[in-house]
Amino acid sequence: MDKIKIKPGSRNPTHKRLLKTAVGFSLPGKLIVGLGNPGKEYENTRHNTGFLFVDELARQLKAPEFTYSKKLKSEIVEVNHKLKAISYKLFLTKPQTFINNSGEAVSVLAKFYKLKPENILVVHDDIDILWNNFKFSFGRSSAGHKGVESIIKALKTKNFWRLRIGIQPTLKKHTSADKIILKKFTPAEFKILNQTIKKAISELE
Repeated sequence: MDKIKIKPGSRNPTHKRLLKTAVGFSLPGKLIVGLGNPGKEYENTRHNTGFLFVDELARQLKAPEFTYSKKLKSEIVEVNHKLKAISYKLFLTKPQTFINNSGEAVSVLAKFYKLKPENILVVHDDIDILWNNFKFSFGRSSAGHKGVESIIKALKTKNFWRLRIGIQPTLKKHTSADKIILKKFTPAEFKILNQTIKKAISELE
């Protein structure tokens, strides 16, 4: 994975616009934030999809173990990459503030690493996207996701990248978020989720 950008042919219908602005997400110093809740009781729940994504990405990159930073309010691992003659760092993070307060960690991380919002990718579950699907987006509203809303308020902008991974089980009858986000994935569901995450990672270069 030499650089990060959204590939042509992405499932996102607005990928052409995203590709136009994705160049900025290929420069030195990038932050990928997986949203979730800390603690064993929340492990493998739908609301922790962002954590699961970052864990898989770290595994694929053969990154060292995540370490907790009280100052940055997150578990963090740094990965060095090289794009042609340019070396850069990729910061994979899992905020430990609980998902609804994710902005507290993201704002501190952005300031500490001196990163602009457009160099941040936030990965999270999305109840409005069908299960086994995902979408990349940039500069969009929170659509009711409290974790994203917290980040928008903390950064004072919505101009950052998002990877929205679907957890809506069916289009026939919309399931409300409060009935599903804290449910744990079954082994069969977890296998499908892992496939979805790998597909999303494949669209990052």
